[in-house]
Amino acid sequence: MPTGCDGTTAALSRAPVWAAAVALAVTLHGRAAVAEPTRSLDECVAIALERHPSLKSATASIDAGQQRVWQAASNYLPQVNAAYSASRRNTSLSSSTGTSTGTAIGTVTRTFNFYSTGVNFSQVLFDFGQTLASIRAAEAQVRSLEADRTTQQATVTLNVKQSYYGLLAAQHLAAVADEAVRQTQEHLRDADVRFRVGLSAKFDVTNQQVQVANAQLNQVTARNNVAVGRETLRNALGLDEPLTFDIVDSFEVRTVEVGEDEAVARAYQKRPELQSLHARQRSADEQVVALQRQYLPNITSNGGYQWSGDTYPLQSTWNVGAAVNLPILSGGLTRAQIGEAKANLAKLQFDESQLRQNIALEVREAVLGLQRAAESIRVSKTALGQANENLDLAVGRYKTGVGNVLEVTDAQATHTTAQANYVQALYGYDTSLAALEKATAHSWIAGQ
Repeated sequence: MPTGCDGTTAALSRAPVWAAAVALAVTLHGRAAVAEPTRSLDECVAIALERHPSLKSATASIDAGQQRVWQAASNYLPQVNAAYSASRRNTSLSSSTGTSTGTAIGTVTRTFNFYSTGVNFSQVLFDFGQTLASIRAAEAQVRSLEADRTTQQATVTLNVKQSYYGLLAAQHLAAVADEAVRQTQEHLRDADVRFRVGLSAKFDVTNQQVQVANAQLNQVTARNNVAVGRETLRNALGLDEPLTFDIVDSFEVRTVEVGEDEAVARAYQKRPELQSLHARQRSADEQVVALQRQYLPNITSNGGYQWSGDTYPLQSTWNVGAAVNLPILSGGLTRAQIGEAKANLAKLQFDESQLRQNIALEVREAVLGLQRAAESIRVSKTALGQANENLDLAVGRYKTGVGNVLEVTDAQATHTTAQANYVQALYGYDTSLAALEKATAHSWIAGQ
């Protein structure tokens, strides 16, 4: 079970520096917020579900599958075709009529034009369910494609959440870097003042100058990470154009308690990958049935109306009838097709077993990741409070002449690291929760 966390994500009461960092982050993004609208996580997910090309591709695949259903159903509908031909012939009277006249005239050849046109139709009356099985196989394939689209939607949603939380973390880490620069510059001024009045050595000044340079380098990296985070979010949303909005900032952490067995059971019940595989198994089973019924006869009706002759108006003829077709020998083609279909069905059954194992592993890893993230928040929050106190003591000791500049340097580095760890822990929890929801295909937040 994940360890509980109190859900409090505001700055610690004894953390004036952390409060300043958060205030700085608000100021830093305030100007952009004036020029750009903001989007919440739910709004970003909605944009991705509407715009992402992978989902449009999945929808197109479903449309193609539905057309295959109509292709299979077309065998139940009447088949009508028309034809027209014109030719120049050279033949005898007996050959053209198909009869023998018994005279020399019947063997005389002549050259003439010949025209033929007509309409023919056929209709399956009974095929022992072969067409019906083909229709059911195609319908099952459509259900599989629909489940695949649901899987893709879950993947897109997870990518958006990870990118969203990643950008928020990058923004707050940039604020931490900005605050580190401000603090090191303040410490440099203190060291310079003390050096000028003879209370400290030149080493204190040069040491703080190095710390300022390092902090500024970290600041450049942090701001670049914000820019990269925006591009990552844009890609996750499926947008070609740059982002024209900022995202809503929130430190909200929602405590979730879930056991591994419950999560695995939920995943087996709701994961669309399993639903897709079951539909494909149903389709393969119906394909076996359809192939097996090729051994049975089928009954069709047919008819036609034709006009033919060497001059207009053409002579008309018509015919109607029925036929029974029974395959006797196909060189083993049908038997081989049935064998292939059965082997494909067996493969899908083994695939299901492997998929269930992979799902169980993914879910258990997600549960453990959520537990680790919850514990990380607790530990990093405690460490941040201690780092705040340690920095205050080091600065106080240095200003009173009791401590030295190295204590301030170490305390500053520890404090910056603690701030960064706390930010990463906060957003790591939300990212872990998003991974768990993807793994189980279930929202574990009450009311959602």
